[in-house]
Amino acid sequence: MEPKVLAYITIYEDREAAIKCLQAIESQTISIDSIFIVDNSHKQLLTNLDSRSILIHHFPSNIGISQGLILALKWGIQKNYEFLWTFDQDSIPSSDCLAILLAEHQNLTQQNQPIGIVAPLAFDCRSQSFIGGINFKNDKFIHCTHNEFDQIYECDAPITSGSLIDLHAANLSDLPIANLFIDGVDFDYGLKLKQQGFKNFVVTKARLEHNYGTPIAIKILNFRWIFQSYSPLRYYYSCRNTTYLALNYANKFYKVTAAIHRIKTTILKIAAIMVFEKINKHQKIYACLLGTYHGFFNKLDRTWL
Repeated sequence: MEPKVLAYITIYEDREAAIKCLQAIESQTISIDSIFIVDNSHKQLLTNLDSRSILIHHFPSNIGISQGLILALKWGIQKNYEFLWTFDQDSIPSSDCLAILLAEHQNLTQQNQPIGIVAPLAFDCRSQSFIGGINFKNDKFIHCTHNEFDQIYECDAPITSGSLIDLHAANLSDLPIANLFIDGVDFDYGLKLKQQGFKNFVVTKARLEHNYGTPIAIKILNFRWIFQSYSPLRYYYSCRNTTYLALNYANKFYKVTAAIHRIKTTILKIAAIMVFEKINKHQKIYACLLGTYHGFFNKLDRTWL
């Protein structure tokens, strides 16, 4: 008997991307029971869908990724689903992605591993780069690396999109912080599950196409580097939430080194904006400074700029 899986998509102002994501979820080799959609667009993007299994909740005020995820988690637990499979609208899972994740979850469970999340390895076709999980080490978040022989690896937090969340674990853990809005939601939730004794894994043979920022390729001599460009809003939330979470999860003396690291990171980010961004440089720099400041003082409301 196949497990009961609820898929979840956050969509915003991009109907074409939302439809592609929805079609990829519906084309899985293992069927999805229901799809829970939070539409944060000003006008509802998806209408006249002839399916009782698709549940659309429209929030023109834009409740963000964090509150949307909370709604989906609560609904999935209430309706006795076993898994919640979460997506951003700009993600496309391979047709066998869910089957691979469920099989790996079963294998790990048989090894008596307490599972919080199993997630695919995300790939950004534009930058030709993989997007792996994140670990929090002492005072900072560090991107995981893997080699071609790693079929699975443990991490503190996979990216939200593509994550298959075990709802038994979710029911025993705290919910994400609603006020994070966007950015860092995956960091926070992965660590919350880990604090309750659950483990999170990235399964490298399960694949997901995912757009990550707006990549700008930089090449100096033989060195190639990808600079990710964002809107001022994303810069603000990235700096604010990462600063807040790093200080929140660091312990004792590491809170001091976390603060120093966040200041250094903001300075480097501003330097990169000055060199590589093409438009709205001053607004983006201000967003980084304000976001970092608000992160230091736990200011997590929706007011900025």
